[in-house]
Amino acid sequence: MEPFTYRRASSTEDALATHGSATRGAKFLGGGTNLVDLMRLGVETPSELVDVSRLECSIDAGEDGGLRIGAGVRNSELAADRRVRSRYPALAQALLAGASGQLRNLATTGGNLLQRTRCPYFQDVTKPCNKREPGSGCPAREGEHRNLAIVGHSEHCVATHPSDMAVALAAFDAVVHTSRRAIPLVDFHRLPEDEPWRDTVLEPDELIVAVEVPPLAVAARSTYRKVRERASFAFALVSVAAAYDGNDIRIAFGGLAHKPWRAFAAEEAIRSGASFRDAAEAELEQAKPLRDNAYKVELAARTLVRALEELS
Repeated sequence: MEPFTYRRASSTEDALATHGSATRGAKFLGGGTNLVDLMRLGVETPSELVDVSRLECSIDAGEDGGLRIGAGVRNSELAADRRVRSRYPALAQALLAGASGQLRNLATTGGNLLQRTRCPYFQDVTKPCNKREPGSGCPAREGEHRNLAIVGHSEHCVATHPSDMAVALAAFDAVVHTSRRAIPLVDFHRLPEDEPWRDTVLEPDELIVAVEVPPLAVAARSTYRKVRERASFAFALVSVAAAYDGNDIRIAFGGLAHKPWRAFAAEEAIRSGASFRDAAEAELEQAKPLRDNAYKVELAARTLVRALEELS
């Protein structure tokens, strides 16, 4: 691990001032469950860490009846909150499906959203990777890509986003509040296109302060299903956050793309009277699997159908 300096911020303003005055390469530090791992691997080499993990640590009622979740709220605390469990059960389930109990006790809401996308070549500094070294290539396209993206990828990157929490938040129309603006969560993460090194739309001097989940009646009847290679401590091959009460519908996929994938086509199909299977196929028509991950198309369809059958 490369040497770095460390400073704990006393406020959002202090964090921004410290981060802005630091030498190039400063990073905000939440729980560190992803960033520190990448530092150990040599993927991330910040010159300075600005600790923001003790800022914005409350879960409050929103002005419109939803919830405002501070960026520093730990994943375990959020999953245990009674309001989350009763009004947004898929969010609680998604949080509990992620990582391990020890990591959930450290991981923060803001940090969870800022996890780097998942790809073995990105984590191996001996291999080329457009996310680490723009223009060096994407060996995953012809190499090991069994667990990588089937929708929204580009010739420059086929990595997938690892967060479980973000999938549920995408389904529930959550909004990310930063030090400068409000961003719908479905627009917060980027598809790779020709700039795969940019995972989000955040600017370098921008800090997540909270996530707002709106009051959504259908969210009370929701579920999160995660298919993975082992029973715990594994990323999703495919995951689905779904809310359905016979009238309203919300769906988002994980494990399929560079970002949580809101299934707008499937939602519209179900509102128009299509069967769950037909709705899944309508969404997955746009899939462009690579040599070894076409299985994800059928797996995603079956996972969605199973989740909606459970809710109905």
